[in-house]
Amino acid sequence: MSGFNDDRMPVFLINGFLEAGKTQFITFTLKQEYFQTDGNTVLILCEEGDTEYDKTLLKRTHTKIVTVDDVSEMDDDFFGRLEALYNPERVLIEWNGMWPQDQLKLPQSWMLYQQISIIDGSTFELYLNNMKPLLGLMVRNSELIIMNRCDGMSDENITRYRRGLKALNPQAQLIFEDAEGEIEQELLEEDLPYDMKADVIEIKPEDYGIWYIDALDKEDRYKGKVVEFTGMVLKSPEFPKNYFVPGRMAMTCCEADMTFLGFICKAREARNLETKQWVRVRAKIEYEFWKDYDGVGPVLYAESVEPAQEIGEIVQF
Repeated sequence: MSGFNDDRMPVFLINGFLEAGKTQFITFTLKQEYFQTDGNTVLILCEEGDTEYDKTLLKRTHTKIVTVDDVSEMDDDFFGRLEALYNPERVLIEWNGMWPQDQLKLPQSWMLYQQISIIDGSTFELYLNNMKPLLGLMVRNSELIIMNRCDGMSDENITRYRRGLKALNPQAQLIFEDAEGEIEQELLEEDLPYDMKADVIEIKPEDYGIWYIDALDKEDRYKGKVVEFTGMVLKSPEFPKNYFVPGRMAMTCCEADMTFLGFICKAREARNLETKQWVRVRAKIEYEFWKDYDGVGPVLYAESVEPAQEIGEIVQF
């Protein structure tokens, strides 16, 4: 395994609720050639599941297991002892999904290198309905979200779950799996609630969330298309001249966790707009690098921006 371009201790955090499949995922990862290392690996277990780690595999991969019963144990002294005892090259944490993610405080000499969330598709609806704030904390900073045990799940539910997870974390890579492996599934153009073949694609208020998530994922579908929608203005001194963001408030997790969802837009009218003003935007969609996207994303080039009536409803997923 190649070294890291950082002097800090790399930490891989595997998140998920009890029995979601975290142990199986870590076991699979330790076996992979790309994850091999000559140094020690410390694996911190934050809960006891039904699946145990193979001792032969742990020995072969120089992996030392440390268990914790409460997040309060994981202080600077705890991490210092791990370094002194094991001199690890990296650290894996099998995180307890019932512990709020923001309670993890790593020392300055450690860095969260990658976070992966494992979700059991067969129980996802239960957690979505009853523990959405915890779920939001769990997946919000994950680079990869894997939903397993999707056997028998309808395309409609997979699409709905994908949309909800993307709302919580637009940058995350999402993988859905059943017993046969990864499920190749996507929302087809003919299933969208608006006409993709129209000269101007009208996005109704109730379809804004669907359009926002789909436009993030499908550059080949939207590049060069003209859309029209109503949104609220967001402006910032940090935006270049003639740029603003038209968007909508969305409930991605709970009522206390509202998020503004919108795409950067260039318009000659931008200088005359004020934040929280409502406008009707007709714009062509292009895909360009933008720092707030951490990469390439949708950029709107307005053909017209006109005053509009406020939309009272928030976007929900």
